[in-house]
Amino acid sequence: MGILDNFKLDGQVAVVVGAGKGIGRAIALGFAEAGADVAVAARTAGDLESLVAEIQAMGRKAIAVPTDATNVDALENLAKATVDQLGKVTIWVSNAGGIPDGQPRYLTRTSEAEWDAQINLNLKGVWMGAVVATKYMGEDGGVIINTSSRAAMGGQPKNGPYGAAKAGVNSLTSTLAMELAPKIRVNAVAPGPVPTENFDDCMGTETEEQRQQLLKMMQIPLQRYGTEEDIAAAAIYMASPASSWVTGQCLYVTGGR
Repeated sequence: MGILDNFKLDGQVAVVVGAGKGIGRAIALGFAEAGADVAVAARTAGDLESLVAEIQAMGRKAIAVPTDATNVDALENLAKATVDQLGKVTIWVSNAGGIPDGQPRYLTRTSEAEWDAQINLNLKGVWMGAVVATKYMGEDGGVIINTSSRAAMGGQPKNGPYGAAKAGVNSLTSTLAMELAPKIRVNAVAPGPVPTENFDDCMGTETEEQRQQLLKMMQIPLQRYGTEEDIAAAAIYMASPASSWVTGQCLYVTGGR
C-alpha cells in the first residue's frame, strides 16, 4: 500500500456537526471524496438537502439530520440515526460554532446570557459531542475532530468570549485524547481567517475590496485568506490513517499568522 492510500477514508462513516455551510460543508464533501459515507447535521434542514445530493452524486451514502449542537438529546438522536441508517460511527467532527450574532464582545461588557450563548455553542457542544461520539463508536474505536480557532491563541480584544471558548476546546481536546486512548484519537483543527458568511458578518466585510483591505492589515505571511478546502484537507488528514500516531494535537491552519 502506498503512502497516499493512508489518506483514504474508505469504509468509514463520518458525522459532521455544523455541516450546513462554510467549513463544515467543505469537510463533509472532502470526507465523501476521500471515500467516507457521511451524516450531515445543522440547525436548518434546508442547508443540508443540497449537500446530501452532492455527496450521493459522488457515489457515497449520506443522510441529513437537523440538529441543535447545544442539545445533548439532539446529538444523541444524530448518533442513533447515523448507526441505524449508515451502520456505524467512526469519525465525529464537532464543527458547529462561531459568533451567533456577529457582534464584537468585550469581556467586561458581555452579559451573562451572551457569555452562556458563546460557551454553549463553541465549547459545551464540543464536550457533549465527544461524550455522545464515544458512546456510539464500536470496539474498533474511531476519531474525534474538534474545530478550534486561531482566536484560541493569545488575547482577543473585542472577541473575548469566543477566544476563551476556543482555548477551552484545545484543553478539552488534549484531555479527551488522554482519556480515550488508545482506541479513540482526538485532535483539533484551528482555522485562521477564512471568509465565510459568519466571518464577513463579524468583520463587517461586505465587499471584496473590504476583504482585501482587512487582509493587508492582518499581515498574514502567506498573503492570502484561507479557503474552506484548506481546512477540509487538514480534517481529512486528522481523520485518516495518515495521522494514526497523532492524538491530542491542534493543527493550526492559519497561513503562518
